[in-house]
Amino acid sequence: MNDSAVALPSESELQTRVALALDAARVAGATEAEASISASRGLTVSVRKGEVESLEFQQDRDLGVTVYVGRRKGNATTGDLSDAGIRSAIDAAMAIARFTGEDPYNGLADPSLLARGPFPDLDLDHPWTINADQAVDLAIECEAAALAVDPRITGSEGASVNTHRGTSIYANSNGFVGYRQGTHHSLSCAVIASDANGMQRDYWYSSTRRPQDLMAADALGAKAGRRALARLGAQRMATCQAPVLFPAELARGFWGHLLQAISGSALYRKASFLLDKLDQPVCADCVTLEQRPLIPIGAGSAAFDSEGVATRERTLVDAGVLKGWLLGSYSARKLGLQTTGNAGGVFNLLVTPGTDDFEALVRRMHRGLIVSELLGHGVNLITGDYSRGAAGFWVENGEIVHPVEEITIAANLADMYRGIVAIGNDIEPFSNVRTGSVLIEQMTLAGH
Repeated sequence: MNDSAVALPSESELQTRVALALDAARVAGATEAEASISASRGLTVSVRKGEVESLEFQQDRDLGVTVYVGRRKGNATTGDLSDAGIRSAIDAAMAIARFTGEDPYNGLADPSLLARGPFPDLDLDHPWTINADQAVDLAIECEAAALAVDPRITGSEGASVNTHRGTSIYANSNGFVGYRQGTHHSLSCAVIASDANGMQRDYWYSSTRRPQDLMAADALGAKAGRRALARLGAQRMATCQAPVLFPAELARGFWGHLLQAISGSALYRKASFLLDKLDQPVCADCVTLEQRPLIPIGAGSAAFDSEGVATRERTLVDAGVLKGWLLGSYSARKLGLQTTGNAGGVFNLLVTPGTDDFEALVRRMHRGLIVSELLGHGVNLITGDYSRGAAGFWVENGEIVHPVEEITIAANLADMYRGIVAIGNDIEPFSNVRTGSVLIEQMTLAGH
C-alpha cells in the first residue's frame, strides 16, 4: 500500500475498544465474554488485454463479540466501533444468549491453557509500498509476458496484483489479550492457448507475506503461458488403474482432506473416515506431518489460536501413525478431551520431504498420470470416497508423452494415504501447508 493510505489503528486503540466491549458484557450480565476487533486495508488490481479491468481499495473495521450467560451463548458483529455501536452489539448478543438453549460444552478456553506474553516476534508484517499505478504496471507486465510465450497464446483471463495488511486483537474475560499484525501479497495470471484442435486455459500464482518473495512478474506470466501451451492437444484416455502424481500445489489440498478428517467438528459428528484411528497407521511410513506454529514469516504462524490458547509444536502423523487431533475447546469438551490449541485450524503444517525432485518422481512413477487440475468436490470425508474430475499429463517410461483431459480419478482416501510411494523435495516455502509433490501407488482413472 502506498504511504498516503489511511493508517491502521494502533494496538492501544484496539485494546481500548475491546476492553469496552468486555466491560459492557459484564455490566449486561454475561458470566463470560470474548471479543475480537480486526482492521485491514488492501489494494487489488486486475488487468485484461493490457487494460485495467478493476481497481479496488479496501478499508474494513469489524468487531465480533460472544457472550455466555451460564451455558447459553450469543454472538454479534458490527462495523460501528463507537461506544454506542459496541454497546449495541453487546445488547444484541445478550438477547440471543437469553433465548438460546443451554449447551454444556459452551464456554471460554481453560484459563490454564491460554498463551502468556510476551509473545514472540514472528516477523509477519511486511507492508508493500506500491501504489495503484505501479500495481497496474506490474499486472500488465505479467500478462504481457504470458502472451509473449507463443503466438498460440491467443486469449487472456487477466493478471491480478493484491496487497493486504491487517491488524487484530482478541481478548476474553479470563484476562487474555492477544495482538496480531501481518501482511499478505499475491500475483496471478491466467491465459488461453489455442490451436486447430481447440483451446486450453491455465494459470500460475505467487502468494507471500513479503513482497520481495513474490515470483517476478515476467517469470510468473511466462510460466502461466507455458502451462497453457503444454495442455494443447489434450487427449481422452481409456479407463485404467495407474499411479498418480499430485504436484506440490495440488498436494496441499490432498493433505487438507486429512486435516479436515482429524478436526474436532468432524470427529464429534462422527463424520470422519479416520474416526478411532488414533495411534494407528493411517499413511505410508514415509509420511510425517508436523505443526510448527512459530516459524518466522510463516503463512500460518501464530503464538495463539482463535481462543487465545497457546499454539505448540506437534507431530500429527509420525512415520505413518496418527498421533493427534486438531481440537478447539468446544470440540474437545464434546469428545471428553482437552483443546490442542487448534481453534482456527493448523498452524504451518510441514510434510517431511523425500530426496526426489519433481522430475525424479516422474521417472520413478514410470507410467501414470500427473494431475495438473482438479474439478468438482467429490470427496466424502465420512467414507473416504474420493472421485474428482481431472486433467493432466500421461507419462510413459518416465517421460511425459501427451496431455489428457475429461477424466475422473477415483479411490478411497484411506487407501490413497496408505498408498503414498514418495514425497518430493519441491516444497513451496510460503504456504501454510509446506509439502512437496506426492506420488500415489494406484488410483482408478476413468476415461472413455
